Amino acid sequence: MNDRITANLPSKDFDATVGFYGKLGFDVGFRNEDWLILERGALEVEFFPHPTVDPQNSWFSACVRVDDIEGLLTDWLRVGLPADPKATPRLTGLFKLPDAPRMFALVDEDGSLLRVLDNKD
Repeated sequence: MNDRITANLPSKDFDATVGFYGKLGFDVGFRNEDWLILERGALEVEFFPHPTVDPQNSWFSACVRVDDIEGLLTDWLRVGLPADPKATPRLTGLFKLPDAPRMFALVDEDGSLLRVLDNKD
């Protein structure tokens, strides 16, 4: 096994988190009452219970680095999430900030931000 680190994000409700991320192609890798691990190929994200997380004021985030950013964005756009910058959840299109790789952003139902970064930039 390669060394790695995985993101740990809050979940108000594990069932809702599994449903949301399931639409994005994630499957349950592990689940008990205190921990949830979701996997989509090599992508893995872990969740802890946080029943009082406020999606509108959440500051939780993670970076996801992928080789095929266009392919992943195309897959996730099929879910039909809003692009409105005030919506929760939401999904942006590709953009590039100065001195940063191309990226897009996903905000989940609990307000956690996933910055999806292009490994090729």
